[in-house]
Amino acid sequence: MSTITAIDVTCSTTLRASAATPVVFVVDDDLSARESLELLIETAGWEPETFATAQEFLARPRSAVPNCLVLDVALPDLNGLDLQKRVAADRPDTPIIFLTGHGDVRMSVQAMKAGADEFLTKPCSGDVLLGAIEHALERSRRALEHEAKIRALRESYAALTLREREVMALVVSGLLNKQVGGELGISEITVKAHRGQVMRKMKAASLPALVNMAGRLGLPAASAGWSH
Repeated sequence: MSTITAIDVTCSTTLRASAATPVVFVVDDDLSARESLELLIETAGWEPETFATAQEFLARPRSAVPNCLVLDVALPDLNGLDLQKRVAADRPDTPIIFLTGHGDVRMSVQAMKAGADEFLTKPCSGDVLLGAIEHALERSRRALEHEAKIRALRESYAALTLREREVMALVVSGLLNKQVGGELGISEITVKAHRGQVMRKMKAASLPALVNMAGRLGLPAASAGWSH
């Protein structure tokens, strides 16, 4: 393996304030490359975790904080492109930056088509790599936030009773309370009571917000708990 050249660890970077320090994973079988990258990542204010093989990385539990993976292609066990497939399937909130001394155009195209953030070759400028890492960490942060919001929505939806789900489905489809009552064979007053419970449990401030939640959950009116 060719080693990564010394990187200017004094290069400037904008550090983001965060309650949890982002983690930058490095998978490279070259010890000197791992050590150089570890120093660069620490200097930038992130938490480095380095691994010599893909299997070592896969044995590490999924991270709950913003993170990304700086990955070599040529590895002794599972190669970088194969590891990329595993990460895409199991850890979608972990963007990948390839950093390799053994890349070519075909490999680069394959990696980028599979969703890699960047495909960089050694030797690499510290500024370029830090910029790629910062972009990848921001992507990871957004993905984790989205996942947390969807999880909270699913938990709220799971707390609804069957009748509340029926009311929600008809309300988000655009029916008025009176029409919902006609569909379900209940009074308009009862519909209002169920609708109020739905809004409270779903933490929806308005009907448009509730419609948006149903869409984000993949629960269009036809399948949000009601069918004719």
